[in-house]
Amino acid sequence: MADYFAFEVLKTSPPGRGARLGRISTPRGLVNTPAFMPVATQGTVKAMTRAQLLELGAEILLANAYHLYIRPGVEVIAKAGGLHEFMAWERPLLTDSGGYQVFSLSALREVNEEGATFRSPVDGAEHFLSPEAAVEIQHALDAEIIMSFDEPVAFGVSRGEAEAAAARSDRWAQRGKARHDSLGGRALFGIVQGGFWDDLREESARRIVELGFDGYSIGGLSVGEPKELTFALAGRVAQLLPSSAPRYLMGVGLPHEILRAVSLGIDLFDCVLPTRLGRNGTALTRFGKLNLRNHKYIADFRPLDPDCDCQTCRHHSRAYLRHLHKAKEILASTLVCYHNLYLYQRLMKEIRAALVEERFEEFHREFEMRRKDVESDNPG
Repeated sequence: MADYFAFEVLKTSPPGRGARLGRISTPRGLVNTPAFMPVATQGTVKAMTRAQLLELGAEILLANAYHLYIRPGVEVIAKAGGLHEFMAWERPLLTDSGGYQVFSLSALREVNEEGATFRSPVDGAEHFLSPEAAVEIQHALDAEIIMSFDEPVAFGVSRGEAEAAAARSDRWAQRGKARHDSLGGRALFGIVQGGFWDDLREESARRIVELGFDGYSIGGLSVGEPKELTFALAGRVAQLLPSSAPRYLMGVGLPHEILRAVSLGIDLFDCVLPTRLGRNGTALTRFGKLNLRNHKYIADFRPLDPDCDCQTCRHHSRAYLRHLHKAKEILASTLVCYHNLYLYQRLMKEIRAALVEERFEEFHREFEMRRKDVESDNPG
């Protein structure tokens, strides 16, 4: 592992396997794991200010190299002194390479062994992204943790398509790592692909581990497959990855899903749901979702979640937040997104505390007993 990046497992539950309490060390600070990374796709967490993110206790953010490469451009960010200076964020950053974004542009891209050619959804300009270029872009952005360039596949593709994409992703990982090793100064994570077949996932994990990365990600899940399949594959892959390196499950998920993944030995998470739902008037609570668009909240003067002590819940009612959302006031997004992100950061702190106190399994059981159906709209 690189001397500018370190990971230490402090405790596991049960001992020797399962959930892990850990710590990532970077030049810009520590990240206590398990950790949730708020998503700052365009160099900002939507609806949140820097001060609010610090107040929430976020130790690391995720930004997207693809989107920042498209706009405002790597040259602009480099002139600013790097992404940290550009967005005024002094704590660690992880940048995603853009593999998922290129994958999502199925009508605008062409993939071959060399890389991916795609048209910008912003202005239609044609771009080419290779595994080497993806690494170079992320080095220029100056994130502490960068990701390999990969090719996810959609749920429902054939086994042959999944096998070809996984093998190509693994070859791209090798090429990207070679370029990364010539540049140095960052931690590079490999990404395990393989679609929705155990053996393809195992083959990809073996090849990625043989290359030797600073951390390992499980990609290409939570793309429409049944949740039981998500966790079956994530759990299987996690046990194939080195215990001495951090494990990152990309794009997952709701609070109870994160807790379940932690129990499988996953250390890092990101998901757009807290801010996406918040901007659309949906608050997340320990009991499920609360849809502020519903008329029944028009004179409901309770907080979003009676058990929450965030600034939103301490000062504002469901009725007021519903009014702001219906009036299309910007403050509605800020207050509900803040609450949702607070819920996630509080959950991660509680998970870490339970691991320190050797009561994680009990905490997990109690959480599930309290939790109603996540689709419920009748919390509290």
